[in-house]
Amino acid sequence: MTSNQPDDPQDRRSFRAPWAAFWAALLVRLAYMTFAHTYHLRTWDQHFPFGYEMGRIARALVTGYGYADPFHGHSGPTAWVPPLYPLALAADFRFFGVYTNLAAWVILAFNCVLSAFTVPFIWEIGARCFNRKIALWSAWLWALYPAAMQYAVKWVWEMTLTTWLFAWVLVLALRMRNVGGPPEDAGKTATAPRWAAFGLLWGLIALSNPSLLLFLPVCGLWVLFGTPFSKRQAWRRQFFSAVLATCVFAACLAPWAYRNWLAFHKFIPIRANFGVELYLGNGNGATGLLMGYDHPFEAPDQFRLYKQMGEIAYAKMRGEMAKKIILGDPMRFVRLSLRRVYYFWFSVPHPADEGFLNEYGRNINFQFTSLAALFGLLLALRRRVPAAWLFAWAFALLPLTYYLVTVHARFRHPLEPLMDILAVYLFQSAEKSWKIKWFSRGGRAELSAPAASARS
Repeated sequence: MTSNQPDDPQDRRSFRAPWAAFWAALLVRLAYMTFAHTYHLRTWDQHFPFGYEMGRIARALVTGYGYADPFHGHSGPTAWVPPLYPLALAADFRFFGVYTNLAAWVILAFNCVLSAFTVPFIWEIGARCFNRKIALWSAWLWALYPAAMQYAVKWVWEMTLTTWLFAWVLVLALRMRNVGGPPEDAGKTATAPRWAAFGLLWGLIALSNPSLLLFLPVCGLWVLFGTPFSKRQAWRRQFFSAVLATCVFAACLAPWAYRNWLAFHKFIPIRANFGVELYLGNGNGATGLLMGYDHPFEAPDQFRLYKQMGEIAYAKMRGEMAKKIILGDPMRFVRLSLRRVYYFWFSVPHPADEGFLNEYGRNINFQFTSLAALFGLLLALRRRVPAAWLFAWAFALLPLTYYLVTVHARFRHPLEPLMDILAVYLFQSAEKSWKIKWFSRGGRAELSAPAASARS
């Protein structure tokens, strides 16, 4: 039977992915994006599908208006979306033109590189927590499975960047806890430089997609309490290293928060649109999805109101409306939230014009991967796989904000490297029965190889 224990901890080479998997992932993504012309983005509404709000902000940055104008025309400064991906997109526009096909190709190629660089992290998670075989299958599945690459080759948005950063921080946490490493390194792997890198990565994640920050305290405490308590001096060192990580994290957010203070005269650590999103997910007429028809980018009356009131006042107004509706009928909010839980794991509805067969196939794939990953997680918890509880907390906390507001299939993407590994673990853990000889000697069926070895 295939062993589910980590490989020899002395052999650190088992944690390094083969470069062939990375290059295959990169070439497949670049080839599909190039030859399928997915970089020919739609041009309606003055190229709004090119990055949506992030594209508009990037355009404003390179045309001299600053971090502003997330919708139509010039509406003033904004903190509608966090700044990391819009800044990358602005650099793209600066060198290759605003809304040009070349700029689209370059930013999608950037996505493809990040998606391919997720492969080594998937490999290392699989190798440290399970074994080399699971790492191999997981890495190649991510490299070649079409659903794993869809956001890299089509979407000008932050999902691929966030997923790459999150996979990296998970690997760093495993290294700091010495998961899969030699026992003599216990208590030595959570060094101050690694803690500083931990704070830096979480700072970048916050500036890419702050919804993931719900998982930060759990991840940090999991690493911190991995230090042997018997060594008082080591525990003190780890505590001060964790403080260092906190300072690095705060330093990442400080320039953006200071900019927001100057622009809005209010403390806004990351983004300012939660009230709007809360209303659009739970307002009158809500079905569990975003009411896009009432969004400022679609509804002219709402955009005029947004422009007149300013972003902060407008978001506060819509947030108060949402709270009033939720408190007026809390059971309706519960029903909508439960519907969003279902959508997050078992397929968000898509427009009806996509075709029945296409939609049916998408739903089957979405549901199958969720079920395989969830059952794989349960199996890992039952077998006490290293870091299984850390993964369980990620599954519990990363979607939580979306359950309360709105869902989209892309919101699941940062979890998909873990889902990939756990699904492979589920199927690799199944016993592989050898051919049964029904009329074997003595009239008894021959034991399968796993069963025979289990009795020996």
